[in-house]
Amino acid sequence: MNNGYNVAVVGATGMVGQEFIKILLQRKFPMSSIHLYASDRSAGKKVFVGHQDIVVKETASDSFDNIDIALFSAGSEISKHFAPIAAKSGALVIDNSAAWRMDPRVPLVVPEINADDIKKHKGIIANPNCSTIQMVVALFPLHKVNPIKRVTVATYQSVSGTGLAAVEELTKQSKIVLEGGNVVPHVYAHQIAFNLLPEIDVFLESGYTKEEWKMVEETRRIMHAENLAVSATCVRVPVFIAHSEAIHIEFTEYMSPEEARSILSKSPGIKVLDDPNVSLYPQPWLASGTDEVYVGRIRSDASYLNGLVMWVVSDNIRKGAALNAIQIAEEAIKRNWVKQNNSNK
Repeated sequence: MNNGYNVAVVGATGMVGQEFIKILLQRKFPMSSIHLYASDRSAGKKVFVGHQDIVVKETASDSFDNIDIALFSAGSEISKHFAPIAAKSGALVIDNSAAWRMDPRVPLVVPEINADDIKKHKGIIANPNCSTIQMVVALFPLHKVNPIKRVTVATYQSVSGTGLAAVEELTKQSKIVLEGGNVVPHVYAHQIAFNLLPEIDVFLESGYTKEEWKMVEETRRIMHAENLAVSATCVRVPVFIAHSEAIHIEFTEYMSPEEARSILSKSPGIKVLDDPNVSLYPQPWLASGTDEVYVGRIRSDASYLNGLVMWVVSDNIRKGAALNAIQIAEEAIKRNWVKQNNSNK
């Protein structure tokens, strides 16, 4: 690791933190050093990175001395406290929590859509919500050709979006149910095995959940479309990895499914899988462990002349979190928007 940037990963032992490390290596990110941080509970653990064991340290105020890029995925409270400290130390912070997403001073970025917004950063860049990322990657290429007026989306979100404890709970509950036992839920309000829960994050006074509200507000911010009408219903499903979405789109003018397929097949980060004759369409099982946003079941909306319906699937831990953050860092480096004025540790 030389001739590159000093990188810190905060939340290094979590699902997204582990994915950060994996993707940095897979994409040969230009690192001269990598430093791993987590809570005091995880401090002292060793993580194998490349060809060496690196000790995880407790996140502290001096953790970011000489760090160029800090990737955060340790929850909103940690980000609110430590992200400004890291930015003040000279690091470019890319934060995966909800802490900064709606702060007008902080860019909210999906590189395929609004990479130019990176330049406006004051030290912190927000990574959008996982379900929002895959939706806007699929919507924006169409929106550029034919402005979208309204979006209605129903999500089918995997348990990995909640974290490792939820993944373990689904595994344990499935075994108990199959053996005829009774389940006592811990992570979710109800049993998740062989069940669906239309509750992600907390309920708001409007009757929508916070997850649904995030999809509305973040979509408008990322696409620079503040008048776009968006309505979401977010559902947790008993799938380990990858979120799925049924998206209904109303355009300004008519757009045929054939035109939409053509546009999307040429768009960055998208793979079109759409042939009903051979049951070809995106599936969570297929998307897991991959980088693309998969789009299929593209068809005219039977209820609206200028409408289309499509099915969108993506790995929420990769493109929905870690990969998107690293793509932001790569874009910032490519455009010379990262200050590399810290000496190597």
